[in-house]
Amino acid sequence: MIDFNNLKPLHSLLAAELEAAAQRVLKSGWYILGPEVEAFETAFAAYHGVKYAVGVASGTDAIELALRAAGIGPGDEVITVAHTAVATVCAVERTGARPVLVDIDPDTYTMSPAAAEAAITPRTKALLPVHLYGHPADTRALSALAERHHLLLVEDCAQAHGALDHGRRVGTIGHLGAFSFYPTKNLGAYGDGGAVITNDSQLAARLRSLRNYGQVTRYEHAERGINSRLDEMQAAILAVKLAHLDEHNAARRELAALYGQHLARVTLPVERADAYHVYHLYVVRHTLRDEIREALKARGVGTLIHYPIPVHLQAAYLDLGCAPGSLPVTERVAREVLSLPLYVGLTAQDILTVAQALLQSAVAVEQR
Repeated sequence: MIDFNNLKPLHSLLAAELEAAAQRVLKSGWYILGPEVEAFETAFAAYHGVKYAVGVASGTDAIELALRAAGIGPGDEVITVAHTAVATVCAVERTGARPVLVDIDPDTYTMSPAAAEAAITPRTKALLPVHLYGHPADTRALSALAERHHLLLVEDCAQAHGALDHGRRVGTIGHLGAFSFYPTKNLGAYGDGGAVITNDSQLAARLRSLRNYGQVTRYEHAERGINSRLDEMQAAILAVKLAHLDEHNAARRELAALYGQHLARVTLPVERADAYHVYHLYVVRHTLRDEIREALKARGVGTLIHYPIPVHLQAAYLDLGCAPGSLPVTERVAREVLSLPLYVGLTAQDILTVAQALLQSAVAVEQR
């Protein structure tokens, strides 16, 4: 059996460092917004070459607070995509703004700049592209679009820690970059966590206030914020993992390259020539996806689908006004994508086993 994901090998590789970090926190007696959070924020900002990083409680909070810090709220529209985790759209709605969902590029599965431009109205205040599966959205085109229409550009980097677009790390290209540290991410905590990065000192200051009930000094609240604080334990764990992020991303890319050499009968992921894909997920496509997935399961290979139901077709979001068929690329991709096992600790032999099982499954399904 090859599981879709397994976090134990990565922990084994870093066990000594992680346990030392955890013991340091436990012995310190300080568990919320202390020196570990400050140290991680400094390191995370330095990794990205920006001035500020603000730790928060989740990736969803990171998006919400990034938008709120920049003044996005009721009456505003934020353009994003339906081919994403629901958290992206949930975060927009929590600001009081209206999410406007647009279609995606058929190769990279990220926001189509042309679709985004066509959706701009006088109420549009921000673009929120998602760097999906570890591949950057077309930030050069989206940055030009945002500048042309005087829009905020917030990057959803939840699946793309360390990815590059035109040589720049994602999260540094827009006004703000929002990250999730959910345990399965390329940079994952041992619980929930998130961060926002920016070069704007005023945005950073407002983020720090908003994450702590709008507090400016102890017991003095300038506005209504929320409780969204990265804790000391998660910060210490993330600092350990951050030091190994590039190494682990390189390992993911090696496994992805091996898949590319041995997979057949499916559409493979695309990496633009000017991008650096970090393969948070290795996603293939086939028109008979569901049948192939069942055949793989019978052969002992775990898979998942990211994402089987686009946000605009979810029961909770039917009121957004996107009828079935309105986002054709998104809807076609959702019917065909399949995520294969890919994580640090997976072996070359595992990749070959999955590739062989996929070939056998595809042939069997296609011949029915």
